[in-house]
Amino acid sequence: MTLSVRNVAVAAALSAVLCTALTGCGGDGGSSASGSGAGHQAARMGTPGPSSPPSAAASAAAPQAAGSSPAAAPPPAKAPTLAPGPNGLTPVFERAKQRSDKTVALTFDADMTSDQGQRAADGEHFDNPQLISTLRTLKVPSTIFMTGRWAEEYPDQAKAIGTDPNFEVANHSYSHHAFTSPCYGLPALDAAAARADVDRAFAAFRTAGAVNTVPYFRFPGGCYDDQALRAISTAKVTAVQWDVVSGDAFAKDPDAVAEQVLTGVKPGSVVVMHCTRSAAPVTEEAIHKIVPELRKRGYRFVKVSELIGK
Repeated sequence: MTLSVRNVAVAAALSAVLCTALTGCGGDGGSSASGSGAGHQAARMGTPGPSSPPSAAASAAAPQAAGSSPAAAPPPAKAPTLAPGPNGLTPVFERAKQRSDKTVALTFDADMTSDQGQRAADGEHFDNPQLISTLRTLKVPSTIFMTGRWAEEYPDQAKAIGTDPNFEVANHSYSHHAFTSPCYGLPALDAAAARADVDRAFAAFRTAGAVNTVPYFRFPGGCYDDQALRAISTAKVTAVQWDVVSGDAFAKDPDAVAEQVLTGVKPGSVVVMHCTRSAAPVTEEAIHKIVPELRKRGYRFVKVSELIGK
């Protein structure tokens, strides 16, 4: 993935924030993944969760590996996917290259880690219904990368999003734990637990009533390596990254977020943003600036499935 010098600088600046800020939604910077994805991790703006000890990962993975979560196959998929990579690895999509038409996909991570239930009960908002309403009002087709835990916490919203033709729901894991390590301090899942985590998220979408699901997966934190791609290869999903970092995680200035997006967008771009009020509080305001300006420049908003399908 290629980012402008400006984007890399912003990503580096935000890394300091992520070391101290409350976790639970995405931001730039942080630890890079090992393996084949390591060279690009500084540019992969992740979605860090709480820095839990390794025992938290083990406890989260155990019920999945034991099969206590509902058995789940990948969702019915009419959406296009990429062919498997070398040795059958999960394919990775970042941007529709060599496109002449001005299309852009805005994607939004609906983040919530498996152990943040108490924070939600105490009043922290991991949802952003105003953002969803604004996307509807502005008629912006969008792809929402949702964690299964988010769908469990906000089932009515998950159903509303997942039955609205304006949106498609993609998989952002169930637990928002890391699929490789290090990754922003996230507890890591082993291969078996990682595969089960993908299934568990799709099951949570079905339970909530979200039907507009697509076979796309976004790694928590954007962190992956060959081992992670191999672990989820039987899920038959396409991993979706991005080429434009919005910088909305923990941002306070919507104008800066809008400028970051407007500077980075190219035909076929995938923009990563967030649908979490507590950790990305100015995203909805930034959208009011981004959408009309990109339309003025001749861009058309599409879902990820349309970018992959062409």
